[in-house]
Amino acid sequence: MIRRAILLFVISAVGFSGLLSAAPEDAYMKKREQMVAQQIGARGISDPRILQVMRAVPRHLFVPPAYRDDSYEDHPLPIGHDQTISQPYIVAYMTQAALLRSTDKVLEIGTGSGYQAAVLAEMVEKVYTIEIVPELAEESAQRLKSLGYENIFVRCGDGYQGWPEEAPFDAIIVTAAPATVPEELVRQLKIGGRMIVPVGSMEQELIRLIKTQEGVRKESLLPVRFVPMVHGDQ
Repeated sequence: MIRRAILLFVISAVGFSGLLSAAPEDAYMKKREQMVAQQIGARGISDPRILQVMRAVPRHLFVPPAYRDDSYEDHPLPIGHDQTISQPYIVAYMTQAALLRSTDKVLEIGTGSGYQAAVLAEMVEKVYTIEIVPELAEESAQRLKSLGYENIFVRCGDGYQGWPEEAPFDAIIVTAAPATVPEELVRQLKIGGRMIVPVGSMEQELIRLIKTQEGVRKESLLPVRFVPMVHGDQ
């Protein structure tokens, strides 16, 4: 674990959704509407909360300026440091698969540019998100702060270790692929908690784990392709 890089960034202000009514329509609103209709709703994402959030969160602000014209297209995009922002459909799919409630406390592993964290923060009470790349952690913390989120907490550190002092979590979403499910993250789930995680190396599978009194129930969801999840000493 890279203890030297354990930095905590606390986001303060009001949620982005609270600013929407006062903000003018931005130039990308039509693209978001098309994205939701053609890429997300048409593929079976039916939770109205998710559809509303995907229409609202400005994805183009979470990608480098050179890729903003492509920010609502149906594919991942590079965000620097050999990392990517996930395809919009995958973000929506993982969010729906986590079976979120408004009172949930959620851990995200792999902050990236902060987009998934922003989507989650519009739906749940608190989001704790860990990014192993210090530059991305700091950039994302500043970006989320500028958008007005007060319920997101960003840490730079080893995602395999989770965030034990804030555990247990109602849900954990992992946005990079470990070879096997990290047991420490399973320990940090509440009973009844859900983990959405892509697992594998060359061939990856998105799975949902549900922690019960009797053990952990595993469900296979769909084949995926994510960047590898790395330990802090790699």
